[in-house]
Amino acid sequence: MLNKQKILIIGGTSAIAEQCARQWLSQGMIDAILVGRNQEKLERIVNDLRVRFPQSKIDFQLVDFLSISSIQECINNAYLDSPIDIALIAHGTLPDQILCENKMKDLKQAIEINAFSPVVFAESILNKMIQLDSGKLAVIGSVAGDRGRKSNYVYGASKAFIDRYVEGMQHRLALIKSSVSVTLIKPGPTATPMTEEISGKGKFASPEQVAKEIVKGVLKAKRTIYTPKKWAIIMFVIRHLPFFLFKKMDI
Repeated sequence: MLNKQKILIIGGTSAIAEQCARQWLSQGMIDAILVGRNQEKLERIVNDLRVRFPQSKIDFQLVDFLSISSIQECINNAYLDSPIDIALIAHGTLPDQILCENKMKDLKQAIEINAFSPVVFAESILNKMIQLDSGKLAVIGSVAGDRGRKSNYVYGASKAFIDRYVEGMQHRLALIKSSVSVTLIKPGPTATPMTEEISGKGKFASPEQVAKEIVKGVLKAKRTIYTPKKWAIIMFVIRHLPFFLFKKMDI
């Protein structure tokens, strides 16, 4: 059971992040910091968590997710009083693929928020953890990063970038024999506000289910978490389909 651990959640307004916060806070006295861009949403979620878990200290920070200086200031502030035991990077958007194909401004913004921003947060946090030789870092990617598909390759390519980046971090930690762990989380389609316009949502996993598997996997310092677990098998098959077959699939 966690006891007076400090948890940092980047993208604290996401449905999965909120459910992870509830999971962690239910385990004991926690110092939690939720980071986001929308003050109204952050305050609503933090106030709800404070009512549910009055034994814990729950704060929030507003950050410009595309500003390197703002991100680094956020991480420095989070470490002022005590180290971070667990950090979850959970922010992102699901861009309109067709719009990104035709408007380079939207393409740039989608890649910056889904790829550049998460790894700047991750690198800033990891450097702090390595200095202290302590902490667990978890980064949410997506099964969409496992293979490029015409329906969402802007989003998928951003998540593939996170895959390789986290893999490199894990290799770095292994070579220096660090006690720090980095976990890559690859959710399948999940019923969140981000996916509300996608057909077939009734078959999507719930944020609660995904959060439970994330919290359990991070505690065990797993390298990669597919959630729900069936997606490890599904994506193994999709990754290994020969292109002459794959190109006929309208996905």
